[in-house]
Amino acid sequence: MEWLNYHHLLYFWTVAREGTIARAAVKLRLAQPTISAQIHTLEEQLNEKLFQRQGRLLVLTEMGQVVYRYAEEIFSLGRELLDVVKNRPTGRTLTLSVGISDVVPKLIAYRLMEPALAIPQQLRLVCEEDSQDNLLARLALHQLDIVISDAPVAPHVRIRAFNHRLGDTGISFLAAPKIAARHKKDFPKSLHGAPMLLPARENAQRRALDGWLEDQGIRPVIMGEFEDNALLNVFGQAGVGVFTAPTAIEAEMETQFGVRVIGRTTQVRESLYAITIERRLKHPGVAAICKAPLKELFG
Repeated sequence: MEWLNYHHLLYFWTVAREGTIARAAVKLRLAQPTISAQIHTLEEQLNEKLFQRQGRLLVLTEMGQVVYRYAEEIFSLGRELLDVVKNRPTGRTLTLSVGISDVVPKLIAYRLMEPALAIPQQLRLVCEEDSQDNLLARLALHQLDIVISDAPVAPHVRIRAFNHRLGDTGISFLAAPKIAARHKKDFPKSLHGAPMLLPARENAQRRALDGWLEDQGIRPVIMGEFEDNALLNVFGQAGVGVFTAPTAIEAEMETQFGVRVIGRTTQVRESLYAITIERRLKHPGVAAICKAPLKELFG
């Protein structure tokens, strides 16, 4: 049976935190050659390079980042063990690292994560927003516990991950009150010639929306195209044009941005997925998100 030398892991963990062997040597009160040798031994045992040099600093490799995250958990549990044995309150906080695809509306993301906030354990959320590809790369390195996206992992992506479909919703067309009043009657024909704000062309929702507009014979005046959904909402709130949002959160959009609903369609739908590395959901926060009854959100 293989055994991990936890002294070696401690030296590695300290160097990763301090950034240099010199600073780690001061922290550990050991000679620099001793620490270097122990880390080299750990790399040989794991058959992986854990550090690479960037100037005077030691930077973690991809595998080094994975090992560091496990080391963080191991030494956190060790401190908790001492607290329990000595009858000290642990106060341990469970961390949930969530990657949110940059095309997922912020209100939807919050609603999807709400079940995790309701678990009995004290939870600390760490949220990161990026493209789905970048988030999946971080998920594969165990730097994230879960990714929330508008699309499942594509078949060509070489990452062993599991898709958990959370639900889907139609879309609503919204605008500042004056614009909404002009285009509400005779929807959707009223959108012909209307000023409109749209997601960027690379967005899957944009392609579906373009197809729907084409089928309806509607040609709006495109006032802007946005990669950032939050920025698009701000322009819509300012009265620049009509924009869309998931029907599931239209009430919140009206309240938050002071806009009004012009009309809705179920022919264009927005789907939401949770993506995980593990089929069996061990993290209670991840399980809460993936298994929550979302009928109230998605209808």
